[in-house]
Amino acid sequence: MSVKAIRHAGIVVSNLETSLPFYRDLLGLEPWWDQIEEGPYMDAVTGVPGARVHTVKLRSRDGVSIELLQYLNTPKPVPSLTHANDVGVNHVAMQVEDLDGLYRKALSAGIRFNTPPVLAGGGKAKVTYCRDPEGVLLELVEILR
Repeated sequence: MSVKAIRHAGIVVSNLETSLPFYRDLLGLEPWWDQIEEGPYMDAVTGVPGARVHTVKLRSRDGVSIELLQYLNTPKPVPSLTHANDVGVNHVAMQVEDLDGLYRKALSAGIRFNTPPVLAGGGKAKVTYCRDPEGVLLELVEILR
């Protein structure tokens, strides 16, 4: 057996009211699921006894989803920032249109970037890294034609 497709990336947030506008309004992902999930299924799958999770799923135009999860009754503090060279799941890369325009809009909204968009090796893409409102590292990529 092998992986058939990548379904989604899950991002645990401490505050959906802060994170949702970033992914929905700034990045333009479309919400398609918004539900409180709890019970034996969630306890078993997450390994968190008594898990009560507010889940919002958002999709890009190609159908791939980002899942924002706020653990309502078992929250943990926001961890210190990760670095690009930390071992483990490190960042989510998203292909965007008009990276320069998105960069200006996000910068004016207080989003932190490592650098303005730069030309990738080979000259076929512009790339930058930013942090969402919780500090999650995101790679934004514009493919150049």
